[in-house]
Amino acid sequence: MRFMIIVKATADTEAGVLPSEQLFAAMHDYNQELARAGVLLEANGLRPSRDGWRVRYREGRRSFTDGPFTETKELIAGYTLIQVRSRDEAMEWSRRFPAPHGEMADAEIEVRPLYELEDLRTLCPTTDAAA
Repeated sequence: MRFMIIVKATADTEAGVLPSEQLFAAMHDYNQELARAGVLLEANGLRPSRDGWRVRYREGRRSFTDGPFTETKELIAGYTLIQVRSRDEAMEWSRRFPAPHGEMADAEIEVRPLYELEDLRTLCPTTDAAA
């Protein structure tokens, strides 16, 4: 089972403020622990939304909007992708996730399972195995 640990953005991450050395070290140690356990697939921080854009689909048309985006609470600052045996194992790893903006800073992470090919086969039996 694959899970994405999503780090929610803050005003600091949107301003491009990088984490402290201490937090970088804690995240490095955590990612090394995930890697040693063989569950780490990928981990990355995202640049501020000012460096990105959105594509909106409406009535058969696409429109593009450059960042930045004002609703920080709706943005993500980074993610970690893990592959584990169970939801319980994913919960245990998420409990150990370092406070993403420092120990004393308010923060939120969200953990979501990814669809697996078997899920899609169940939902849509015509799904091709090569897809």
